Order: sequence, then C-alpha cells, then structure tokens
Amino acid sequence: MIEQIDTYEGNILAVEIIDGFTETDEKICQKFFNEKLAEGFDYVNVLIKLDELKLSHSSTKAFMEDIIWTLRHYKQMGNLAIVAHSKILKALVPIDGFFFERLRKGFEERYFDASQMDKALDFLKK
Repeated sequence: MIEQIDTYEGNILAVEIIDGFTETDEKICQKFFNEKLAEGFDYVNVLIKLDELKLSHSSTKAFMEDIIWTLRHYKQMGNLAIVAHSKILKALVPIDGFFFERLRKGFEERYFDASQMDKALDFLKK
C-alpha cells in the first residue's frame, strides 16, 4: 500500500510504501507525481520511505512497470531520497545514484536511515 506521508508546498512528493507494492500502488504514485507536475513544476523531488516494505507481499510486475515509467520520466525527477532501515538498500542506492546522476546532472539520489527523515526532507528542500 502506498500513502503520501504529508503534502508539502513546492515540488516535493513524499510517499511511504507499507507492506506490499502493487500495480494499483504504482498508478497512485504516478497520479501523485503528475499532480505535482500539474502545479507547474519542471521536476519533482521525491522521498520514498521503504522501511515497512515487505518484498514478499509486492508485485514483480508493479516494480517492472515502475522502472519503465521512471525511465520514461527521469527528466522530470529532481533529487531522490530513499528512506529505509536496510543494509542492502544502503549499499544499492549509491550504485543506482551513480547512474541517476549521469542521466540527471545536478541532481542526486541519497539513502537515509528511517531515523533521518528530517535530513531527507532538508535534502529535498535545498
């Protein structure tokens, strides 16, 4: 299930994935993103909180659709903050960030521990 953590003024979108990630969640996330673009922003800074995600309850198809959608819309993405409590994600985000930064010069993808939500939001606000 996907939920907006809070609504923020400006071009910040903050979502949390709880339990599993489904195709419906993917469509909802796209809707949130498009709503921010409709406000007139050229790009959207995104925070994704994953500390309660259970991969076993998630749809592989939803993840694949998300990857395809992201590749098609990467020019509209600003900074990305991945918030979780995972050693695996902590190791993978910098690798993914390397490729993201090559595609989107001037923007970054960073990992934050779940206890660092304020720092993640500050990163997106700068």
